[in-house]
Amino acid sequence: MATADRSREERERQVAAAAARYDESGDERRAVEQQQDAGVTFPDSQEALAARAARLLDRHAVPAAMVVEAVRAEPLAPPAAYERILGVSKDLQAWSFLPRGARAARTIARISVRENGRELPIGTGFLVSPSLLMTNHHVLTDAEAARQCFVEFEAQVTVDNTPQPATRLELDPAGFFVADARLDFALVLVAPGPDLRPPGETFGWNRLSAQPGKLVIGEPVNVIGHPMGRLKEIALRDNMLQVRLDDFLHYKTDTEPGNSGSPVFNDQWEVVALHHSGVPRTDDQGRILRRDGQVWQPGDGDDAIDWVSNEGVRISSILKHLAALPLTSRQQALLAETGPESGLHLAEAAVGPVAAATPAVAAPGSATEQATARAGLRARDGAFGGRRHLVFLHGRSQEGKEPEKLRREWAAGLNQGLVRAGLPPVDPADVWFPYYGDRLVQALTAHEAVPHIVEAPTATAAEAVAPANPTARAVYEEIVGEAAAKWHMPHESRLATERIGLGDVVGALQKRLSWLAAISDLDAWAIALVFRDVAAYLDDRRIREEVLGCVLETMPDAGEVVLVSHSLGTVVGLDLTTRLSPGVDLVHLTTAGSPVGLDSVYSRLLVGGPKRPDIVADWLNAWCPTDAVAIGCPLGDDWADGPSDLAVVNARDRAHSIVEYLAHAEVARSIGSHLGG
Repeated sequence: MATADRSREERERQVAAAAARYDESGDERRAVEQQQDAGVTFPDSQEALAARAARLLDRHAVPAAMVVEAVRAEPLAPPAAYERILGVSKDLQAWSFLPRGARAARTIARISVRENGRELPIGTGFLVSPSLLMTNHHVLTDAEAARQCFVEFEAQVTVDNTPQPATRLELDPAGFFVADARLDFALVLVAPGPDLRPPGETFGWNRLSAQPGKLVIGEPVNVIGHPMGRLKEIALRDNMLQVRLDDFLHYKTDTEPGNSGSPVFNDQWEVVALHHSGVPRTDDQGRILRRDGQVWQPGDGDDAIDWVSNEGVRISSILKHLAALPLTSRQQALLAETGPESGLHLAEAAVGPVAAATPAVAAPGSATEQATARAGLRARDGAFGGRRHLVFLHGRSQEGKEPEKLRREWAAGLNQGLVRAGLPPVDPADVWFPYYGDRLVQALTAHEAVPHIVEAPTATAAEAVAPANPTARAVYEEIVGEAAAKWHMPHESRLATERIGLGDVVGALQKRLSWLAAISDLDAWAIALVFRDVAAYLDDRRIREEVLGCVLETMPDAGEVVLVSHSLGTVVGLDLTTRLSPGVDLVHLTTAGSPVGLDSVYSRLLVGGPKRPDIVADWLNAWCPTDAVAIGCPLGDDWADGPSDLAVVNARDRAHSIVEYLAHAEVARSIGSHLGG
C-alpha cells in the first residue's frame, strides 16, 4: 500500500477514536459549558488554576504592574486571585507575542511524500530539538514511510504575500525513528542541509516541558501548520481549551486535515499538544455525519464532515512515553537535546551532573570507567611555530562527550570568524583541548551530593539543581541574586505574588532565575546549572583542585599561550593563570560568556580579582547582552587594567553558545592575530 494511502487509512482510525473520546467526555464538557454560561471564565480545578498562575508569574508572562492593578482593588481569596491573573494573561498580550510567534513558526515544516513520480503533501511537523522533528504516527506510520518523505521549512508567504523559497531537507529514520499509534506521534531525525548544520541551528526548535501549568480550561490555543498542504497558516486566539483528558485535549479552533502534526501552542508559545485529528459529529451508532445530517461516506471528502471540535495529544503524555522507552545510548543522547524541562535529559544521568550522590565503583570496561579514562587532547608538534599554543577551555555540561568532537566544534566556530576576518583557518589538530567535563561531574558527585533531577520532575530549576552543601548553596544564591539585581529585577515587595499573598507559589530564588530567563530568553535550567557549578567550584577547594589538576594535565609547559575560555571555563582559566608552568612566558586571554563580572564570583578567584593577572599580556572579553551568564559584563570599568570588552549579538536562542561567540569576525581576529609570525 502506498504511503499516502496508509496515512489516510490510519488517519480515519484516529478520527473515529477521537469521536469516541469526545462522546465519552460529554458529561464533563457539558459541565464546563454550564459553568461558562454562569460566568466562570476558567472552569478548571483550583490546583490547575494555581499551577497555571504560578507558571505565568514564574516566567514573567504577564507584567507585574498589570497583575497588581487587577488584584489590588479588593481582598481576594487565592482562587479568585488566580482567575484575575489568568484574565490578564488572556486579555492582554505584550508586543513580544507577535515576534515570539514568528520565531515559533520557523520551527514548523510541511511534510510531503514522493509517490509514483509525484510529491504529495501529507502533514505538518515541528522541531523539538536541533535535529528531531515531531509529527503524527498517521503521517509517518513507520521508518519506511519516513524514508520516502521530505520536509520543507519556511514554505510560506513573505510580508508582501509572495511565496517564499522553501528549504527542503531529507528525513533520516535510520538515525532516529520512534512512533506510537495510540498517542499518534512520530519522532524522526532530520538530516543536515548542505551546510552540515542541524536544522534547529537555522530554524530554532521548541523547548518541550513535562511540567504542569501550561494551560487551563477556557484559555485560548494557537495552531500553526499546513492545512491541505497549503503554505503555512495560523489559527490564533478565537479558540479555547474545552476538555482535558488524561492523554488528550479537546479544543475549538479552525484547522483542516493538513494540520495533522501541527504544534498546539499556548499564548506564551509553549507547545501544549500535538494536533492530530478533528472531532466529527456522529450519530447514535458512531457513524460520522455530514453537515446536512446525512451519514458521511469516504467519497464525500473531509469538507463535507460536520466537525465539532479538535483533538490534540498532550505533550506531557508523549514525553512520559518517551522517557519509559528502552533506547540506545545514541537515541538517548538525541532525546536529551530536547532540553531539561522535557525530563528526557535524565537518560544521560550515568555521566551527567544529576548522578547519584554516592559514586559507584566502576566495573572494568564499563561506561563509568571509560568516562574516567577520557582525557584532554594535545596539539600536534610544531603547531604555530612551536612556541605559540592555542588552547580551548570549555565550560560545564560537557560530561560524557568526546573531546575530539568538541575540539572540532570549537575550531569550526572559530574558523567561521577567521574567514570573515580575512585570516587563515586553524586545523583542529593544532589546538590543545584540556577536558575536565567528566572529572567535574565526578568531583561534584563525590563532594557536592548533587540531587537527581528525575526524582522531582515538576520541581523548579532553582529547587532541582541547588547545591546540597550549605556553603555552596549560599554562594549559588548569592550569584543568582546578584545577577537578577544587575538586570534590574523589581524589588520583591513590588512583585505581584507578594501583593496577593502567593509568596509560597514561587520561591524567591526561582523568581530571580525566572526573571533572568525571561529577560535573556535563555532557559532557566541552563542558567541555574551554570551558576550551580560555578558556585560549587568556587566554594569547595577539593572540587577546584581536581578540576585545575585535570586541566594542567593537558597544558603547554613553555612559550606563549593563546587561551580561549567559555562560561565556567573562564573562571577556571583565570585560576589557571596562577598555576601555569614557569616556562610559560605570557598569556593572550579571550573570555566569552563569562560570569566573572559578578562580585560574588571574582571575589573568590585565586587571582584575587578584579585585576588582570600579571602573566596575561592582553585580554578580550566577548559578551552578549542577552546572555544571562555574562550578566556582570562589560568588565573594563570594574577591573584594574582590565580587558577590552566586545559586545556581540548572538542568535537569541543560542546567546550563550561558544560557537556563536567564536564565529564573530572581531572575536576571531583577536585570537588569530596572536597565532601568526
